[in-house]
Amino acid sequence: MISTRRSRIIIIITFVLTMLAAIVAIGLGSVHITIPDILTTIVNGRDNDSMYTTIIWDIRLPRVLLALIIGANIAISGALLQAVMGNPLADPGLTGVTSGAAAFVLIIILANPEFTHLIPVAAFIGGLIAATIIYALAWRRTGITPITIILSGVAVNALCGGAIGFLSILYSDRLPSAVQWMNGSLAAKGNASLHMIYLYAIIGWIVSIFAIRKANIIRLGDQVAVNLGENVTRIRIMLSILAVFLAAISVATVGMIGFIGLIVPHMARMIVGSDYKYLLPMSMAMGAIVLLIADTGGRTLFAPLDIPAGILMSVIGGPYFLYLMRKKVF
Repeated sequence: MISTRRSRIIIIITFVLTMLAAIVAIGLGSVHITIPDILTTIVNGRDNDSMYTTIIWDIRLPRVLLALIIGANIAISGALLQAVMGNPLADPGLTGVTSGAAAFVLIIILANPEFTHLIPVAAFIGGLIAATIIYALAWRRTGITPITIILSGVAVNALCGGAIGFLSILYSDRLPSAVQWMNGSLAAKGNASLHMIYLYAIIGWIVSIFAIRKANIIRLGDQVAVNLGENVTRIRIMLSILAVFLAAISVATVGMIGFIGLIVPHMARMIVGSDYKYLLPMSMAMGAIVLLIADTGGRTLFAPLDIPAGILMSVIGGPYFLYLMRKKVF
């Protein structure tokens, strides 16, 4: 049994490490910036005449903040889906939520670019439809098993992948503008992208805090929840909508980034246990730092190339997923 005090200390340390990693990430790149210069530039704001002002405020700081926000969103989304479906295979990517959101976003980006202001709404609708299909296909009277989630996710991902491929061929002349987005890249994402997502993310995080009790109840099993006087279906719908919302706004901003929703909650569960009072904030912090590391590595280790974070997460997440299956943790 993991002690409450130990869990709290670990979570605080993880958040501190995340902030330190963010400062270091701001300093890394073609122009190296020392930590004192970073802190000075941030404290002095845009009025500072330092040569680093534009680099930090307009390029690196927005990108780092986006990585933190989106990583936290996807990790929380994965943790909530795992509570809803009752197993650790529920992930926005594997269950088709991400690809569903992506397909609807591409309809706007490629077919109707004049409606780009509706991208977050389209992503949410697409993710919600995908989650509904997955839930309908995977549900059995005996509950939802890992294999039914995998098979349902494969079906929905294939369907959405076909739609994405069709749109790519139909609007091939407009495809270059969407290539980076399709690979889950944070490159060239600035203050406009940050302004688009941060308010949605804060709302999602606040609602997630109030959803902790319901997530804890549902993970105990349907019968226990019913005995406690809870409406199981209502809880599942509420948590699913919240999970899809967090995943969808992330897809709308930077595209498809997989495996964070699977890997991070699993690792957080091993560290702080299954109580969502600690699992959710731990997943949030770990998701933020994992995506930050992936994005920073992609833009620095392979310079002058900027490898999308989505590609790196697939390279890392795929083998880890196979490792989990080999260990039979599901």
